[in-house]
Amino acid sequence: MNIVFMGTPEFAVPSLQTLLDHRFTVSAVVTAPDKPRGRGQQVSPTPVKEFAVASGIPVLQPETLRDPEFVSALQSLAPDLFVVVAFRILPKDVYTIPRLGAFNLHASLLPKYRGAAPINWAIINGETETGVTTFFLQEKVDTGSIILRKSIPIPSEMNAGELHDELMDLGARAVLETVQLIDRGSVPLLNQDDSLATPAPKIFKDDCRIDWTRSTAAVHNFIRGLSPYPAAWTTLEGKTVKIFRTHIMPDASSSVPPPVSHTDAALPHSGAIRTEEERLFAAASDGELEILELQLEGKKRLTAAEFLRGRRLTVPAWDN
Repeated sequence: MNIVFMGTPEFAVPSLQTLLDHRFTVSAVVTAPDKPRGRGQQVSPTPVKEFAVASGIPVLQPETLRDPEFVSALQSLAPDLFVVVAFRILPKDVYTIPRLGAFNLHASLLPKYRGAAPINWAIINGETETGVTTFFLQEKVDTGSIILRKSIPIPSEMNAGELHDELMDLGARAVLETVQLIDRGSVPLLNQDDSLATPAPKIFKDDCRIDWTRSTAAVHNFIRGLSPYPAAWTTLEGKTVKIFRTHIMPDASSSVPPPVSHTDAALPHSGAIRTEEERLFAAASDGELEILELQLEGKKRLTAAEFLRGRRLTVPAWDN
């Protein structure tokens, strides 16, 4: 089987590697053009290109997927199958080139979380399970017939970065199994139920501001769903503070003092800060969260104890 692999970020590399490890022929890799990356903004290749070059695989890097020269180059490869992992949306005249079609790996249990940020939104919304799905491409994004799904639990303290790594490895196994099914000609297809679809749109900086008037569970899920990137943020004394890790305070049975109860007194104002030795707490609408890791703008990421050392907080709350 002659495969063309399409992908860009680190998430796609294990999928490409597992195909090579199992001796499938990958005649070319398609990835994004080299561009400035990282703090230094040095022009550098994508992780997929780096791996492909090291593996001796030809690389195509079109500026636009409708470029006639690019389309012609793909056709000349006479591919049997396109494997697409974390890449751009393919136009129909591209994804219909292979004899056996083109399939995509998506980091959710479709039809849930269609869109650009399924890992983040699954955690933000408090899901306890997610997974990966492979499906044949159709014109409407993330709607094609499902080939297979693999699921994993989401622990209550797991963040988006940790889930990304779990799904990256799970996805590689799903890609391998999918290619093996297609190679054998035994592909069990399942149509997606559009009525069960949920969105997972791209996340921008303004979407990442913490709303302390929400519940402790909602704020905790929001923070871990955006950690470590793009990172949930709030402000303190006019400066941006990114928060990476929190813990919901336990109930009254714990040795740690619980939040003030509804029956005893009014809850602290949402966003109110308190410290206890080297620990930092913030109030949501129904209780408190312990802030475990944070980063003041222009500074490095710190634990709460490191952040508080030698610091006197002069305001009672995150700025709203």
